[in-house]
Amino acid sequence: MQVSIACTEQNLRSRSSEDRLCGPRPGPGGGNGGPVGGGHGNPPGGGGSGSKARAALVPRPPAPPGALRESTGRGTGMKYRNLGKSGLRVSCLGLGTWVTFGSQISDETAEDVLTVAYEHGVNLFDTAEVYAAGNAERTLGNILKSKGWRRSSYVITTKIFWGGQAETERGLSRKHIIEGLQGSLERLQLGYVDIVFANRSDPNSPMEEIVRAMTYVINQGLALYWGTSRWGAAEIMEAYSVARQFNLIPPVCEQADHHLFQREKAEMQLPELYHKIGVGSVTWSPLACGLITSKYDGRAPDTCRATIKGYQWLKDKVQSEGGKKQQQAKVMDLLPIAHQLGCTVAQLAIAWCLRSEGVSSVLLGVSSAEQLMEHLGALQVLSQLTPQTVMEIDGLLGNKPQPKK
Repeated sequence: MQVSIACTEQNLRSRSSEDRLCGPRPGPGGGNGGPVGGGHGNPPGGGGSGSKARAALVPRPPAPPGALRESTGRGTGMKYRNLGKSGLRVSCLGLGTWVTFGSQISDETAEDVLTVAYEHGVNLFDTAEVYAAGNAERTLGNILKSKGWRRSSYVITTKIFWGGQAETERGLSRKHIIEGLQGSLERLQLGYVDIVFANRSDPNSPMEEIVRAMTYVINQGLALYWGTSRWGAAEIMEAYSVARQFNLIPPVCEQADHHLFQREKAEMQLPELYHKIGVGSVTWSPLACGLITSKYDGRAPDTCRATIKGYQWLKDKVQSEGGKKQQQAKVMDLLPIAHQLGCTVAQLAIAWCLRSEGVSSVLLGVSSAEQLMEHLGALQVLSQLTPQTVMEIDGLLGNKPQPKK
């Protein structure tokens, strides 16, 4: 394990940060546009010879250490980042389907939300086999089929672990990873997903079996990348080590819960993994399931997620002394900062998540197109988050993680 990590660190140091993240820079007239966020320059080895070709090989200055090189879509203002240190470009705001698609909202509303997201540059859409017992994938697949958007213009991710009631229909065995992903593809009506996530770690499945199965589905063209969700840093490192030991494919990113009151993993552990082995972060629940807004106000309204069947844990959290007094008080303390920046607390909280090192994308969960438009406004707030503003927020929260001695 130590040899594998050391070799990788040496290899990464031998190339500049910008080369690792983005590869060739677009040529004159190139750039990123629309939801695709791709189209970087000409293919290697093309164009001219002699002095002209030699003149083009001008070294580029290295990017700041740890920087995620961003580009902005034409006409949308959406920002795109690399998924970890892979070459996949994803919108820094993605759309999640947990609770909403196939459950909380109608299919018509889901189509409106997806359409608005796509038209505003969002290219990352996340789902899972367990969401609404598969109905979230069905709804997403039906909408994508009806829209007829180019498959190359968007990124679909799904997660595998809970697929059914049978013992063989859950977990991360080779059997369920392969069959579970095949089932997801049928519901999505797609030939492949861009990223398949292991939707938690599985102590009952050997790590080598998990990594070999993920490598298999990628080699078979059922997925392009694989990642982890809610895994510990040590487990991710183990998966990476196994992949390097047996010449398999390592994970490229981790999905993690991250918001103003959940900071340790995303701010202390994942940046280290990003620098060491190139694993990026796709974070979710930037508003703590709606706690970081004024809509709860110490109670759970009839229209919120906390009142949905099966989410009693969220209702208990909202109405507990900790959720009602401590966190809501700190949210209210953030109101003056939000007013100063000309934004809502929700927009401030989402922008705050986007500024974290190594974060490739933040997944949004919305129940209407209007709510989505409000959350997309966080992009304008991001540029206003100066170091002084971030320090002020940290001072109000009083929960900034500290390095362990």
